[in-house]
Amino acid sequence: MDTRPATLADIPALHRLVERAYRGDTARKGWTHEADLLGGQRTDVEALSDMIADPMQRILLAIGADGLVGCVQVSQKNADTAYLGLLSVDPDVQAGGLGKALIDAAERTAQAEFSASTIEMTVITQRSELIAYYERRGYALTGETRPFPHDDERFGLPVTRDLSFVVLAKAL
Repeated sequence: MDTRPATLADIPALHRLVERAYRGDTARKGWTHEADLLGGQRTDVEALSDMIADPMQRILLAIGADGLVGCVQVSQKNADTAYLGLLSVDPDVQAGGLGKALIDAAERTAQAEFSASTIEMTVITQRSELIAYYERRGYALTGETRPFPHDDERFGLPVTRDLSFVVLAKAL
């Protein structure tokens, strides 16, 4: 797998990938979707543009023979902690190890570019299979929860008001 940082020119393909991986019927082909918990968009072009332009964030792209097949975002949260988010793998190629490779790339980037000794992420509490996936990759529940932005359409339209996030972290 080839990985490289995203540029502004990648935004149309990146946006399509993220929406395809998280929302709607195409997302249901894979196992990591949120389509049953959230409707609407997962992100928007403006948010992706802001991430790419921010020197404290990186979106890493996985390029396959047919183009963009995955991405992950890593950002500096504070002096020793990075944040991993937006892990997206095209539903047609999920369960082949690409997610693990993207997580590994994000962790290396967190250490090399942000001098992070810890990396954390948030996962919707109801996503027990996804939480277990991250635990198998060395992440541990911290006991912290964070509220879900129910009224911010940039994050999707929840089908229930019971959504919240758990925080997982890993020492690098």
